Amino acid sequence: MFISNAYAEAAAGSVQDGFMQYLPLVALVAVFYFLILRPQQKRSKELKAMTEALQRGDEVLTTGGELGRVSKVYEQYVGVELAENLEVIVQKSAIQSVLPKGTIKSIK
Repeated sequence: MFISNAYAEAAAGSVQDGFMQYLPLVALVAVFYFLILRPQQKRSKELKAMTEALQRGDEVLTTGGELGRVSKVYEQYVGVELAENLEVIVQKSAIQSVLPKGTIKSIK
């Protein structure tokens, strides 16, 4: 009378509980991928395509802040004319962006 019946308990550590335990980690990795890695890869591809498409006459902005016009294109380097009779040679990776035509004239 004073002793209650003993029932079998559910199996501890079922497969569903194990998956639920790692779900926050999986969600964190997915968020990290979509917010950080994927945009960085996209930006890298765009920058590579831009540097490969450089051609004579393009107006560019270097990472140092100089505005100039591309006068010569080499394999790894670009000749940038900053002013009349002033040309510097920079690495293609130093080109930050290609500006629309006429930008240098509109600034002067």
